[in-house]
Amino acid sequence: MQTVTLPRPDDWHVHLRDGAILKAVLPYTARAFGRAIIMPNLRPPVTTAAMVAEYRSAIMEVLPEGMSFTPLMTLYLTDATDPDDLKKGFTEGIVTAAKLYPANATTNSELGVTKIKNIASVLETMQQIGMPLLVHGEVTDPYVDIFDREAVFIDKILTPLRKDFPDLRIVFEHITTSEAVDYITAEGLDGKLAATITPHHLHINRNALFQGGIRPHYYCLPVAKREKHRLALVKAATSGEKMFFLGTDTAPHTRQAKESVCGCAGIFSAPSALELYLQIFDEAKCLEKFEAFASRNGPDFYRLPANEEWVVYEKTSKEFNEIKPILTENGEILSFMASAPITWRLVNT
Repeated sequence: MQTVTLPRPDDWHVHLRDGAILKAVLPYTARAFGRAIIMPNLRPPVTTAAMVAEYRSAIMEVLPEGMSFTPLMTLYLTDATDPDDLKKGFTEGIVTAAKLYPANATTNSELGVTKIKNIASVLETMQQIGMPLLVHGEVTDPYVDIFDREAVFIDKILTPLRKDFPDLRIVFEHITTSEAVDYITAEGLDGKLAATITPHHLHINRNALFQGGIRPHYYCLPVAKREKHRLALVKAATSGEKMFFLGTDTAPHTRQAKESVCGCAGIFSAPSALELYLQIFDEAKCLEKFEAFASRNGPDFYRLPANEEWVVYEKTSKEFNEIKPILTENGEILSFMASAPITWRLVNT
């Protein structure tokens, strides 16, 4: 297969930040994707429907002329989230989903939820109105090994959460382990549980962080795991099963922030995310399953139609991928696998 034609994909997990970084990185997501779920972990976090509306306006103000792109907005849950405000935002079409960050689990999550019981009324409201809950699936107990935090989250948090709120629609975001794959495969048949998979977790295992020294630009949360887990993710993504779909978790940070004494977590993949996904499906000889993963399963879970526009990606005999650093007023941003060989390119939009 030398070309792949499919409805314009959507990205179900994107960090756009704000200010100068937002303006610099937005075109890369808008180039490839028709819609994207926008993460709310700014400083300060986007915790009310009014703040969500304000953030959406800021995104649309810097969208380059001629680009067609729809940001789907999320609200950052805290122990003090008002269920009535959340419901109003959802019913008015301002808020698409709510994001659960366990407190201190990842970038700008200090104000996240400390205990699930603190947001029980919020979750009950979400269950009633059919609003998706997006979860960063890691525990934050300092005594749990960083490579085990996802698996422990399934046992300690997610399983009881689904028992207490059986009709709540949940996206287990950026899964990284075979345990998560097995759990989603077994439990997601009812259409109420799904998972996103990133391009970087499909391409690298934890060895990438230490090849020849510390590689801070491969550091993300959840952290990359062993090779057996990467292979489990590839198998899940290329399966065509409805409970797995595309979510890049593209997360821009300046080079200075990534390479500092305490470098921050996040991998910026937007400039070549679709091509990197295609490469995985091509190597697995499952290109016929790519449309489901990239264009169908996500909209189906979110109860949205697939995009009407169709796009074409072409496989070439020439390997290419030379993405220059993105310059912003805050500093330069480096892209994931910026110089790695890729043989897929977008033909039309």
